[in-house]
Amino acid sequence: MSEPDKASPDRPLWRGGPAGSYARCLLAPNPGPMTLDGTNTWVLRGPPSGRAVVVDPGPLDQAHIGAVLREAGDIAVVLLTHGHADHADAARELAERAGCPVRALDRTHRLGSEGLAEGDVVAVDDLEVRVVATPGHTADSLSFLLPDRSLLTGDTVLGRGTTVVAHPDGSLGAYLRSLRRLRDLAEAADVTLLLPGHGAVLDNALEILDQYLAHRAQRLDQVRAAVATGATSSREVVEQVYADVDSVLWPAAELSVAAQLTYLRDEAPTTGPGGG
Repeated sequence: MSEPDKASPDRPLWRGGPAGSYARCLLAPNPGPMTLDGTNTWVLRGPPSGRAVVVDPGPLDQAHIGAVLREAGDIAVVLLTHGHADHADAARELAERAGCPVRALDRTHRLGSEGLAEGDVVAVDDLEVRVVATPGHTADSLSFLLPDRSLLTGDTVLGRGTTVVAHPDGSLGAYLRSLRRLRDLAEAADVTLLLPGHGAVLDNALEILDQYLAHRAQRLDQVRAAVATGATSSREVVEQVYADVDSVLWPAAELSVAAQLTYLRDEAPTTGPGGG
C-alpha cells in the first residue's frame, strides 16, 4: 500500500518478470493509486526446477489465480508477507486448488497448522526462504530472504514511492526499527536486491533504505511543524503536509499521519536525526 506522493512520470511501468536467481513476478490485475502497477505475486523455485513457493497470491481474481497455477506448477507452500486483501485474498483458494498450506504470521490467514515467525526457514527442495520480521506497515508484516541475497519486502519497501503505516495496526516506531534492521543487512551485503510487494525490483538496496529513513525523518519534521502552527487532528495535518497530493488520497495519508502523531507523542526521542 503506497503512501500518497507526487507521481513519477519518468519511471516506466512495471510488468513483472524474473528477478534474481529464484524469483519470478506475476503482476496481479489490480493497479491503482495505492497498489501502483498492481500486486506483485512472487513465484519462487530453487534450481534446477524444484517445487514452487508462492508469496502473496494477491486479490481474489480467477484469471490471476489461474496464471499463478500455470506458472508455478507444483506448489509446496503459499507464504504471506501480511494479511492485507490485495496480497492475501487469493491465498486460500490458490492453496486449496494446489493442495498446499498457507503460512502467515497472523493465524487468521493460515491454512494448515504451521505459521511463520522471525528466524524460521522454509525449506522446499533446494530453496531456503528465511523469515525476517519487519513489523510497522502492519503488525504482521514479514520479509523473506533468499539465498541470492534478494529480499521480498511486501509493503515494507515499495518499488517506487513510500509505504503507508496503517495505523492503528501499523506502528511508526516498529516501522523505523524494521527499516534500520534492513539497512544493517544491506550495509553488511546480506541484502542486495529488493523484491517489493508493488512496483519494480530495486537493485540498490542500501541507497533505497537510506532514502526511506530520510523520507520518514522529513515527514516527521513536517508533521511537527504542522502541529506547531495549530493543527490538532490527522486531517488538519494532512491538509498542510499533503496539500500537493490529490485529496482523493488523503484518507490513506491520514493513516500515516495518525501513526506519526502517535509516534511523536509516545516514542520519539527528543534528539537525533528526524526523531529517529
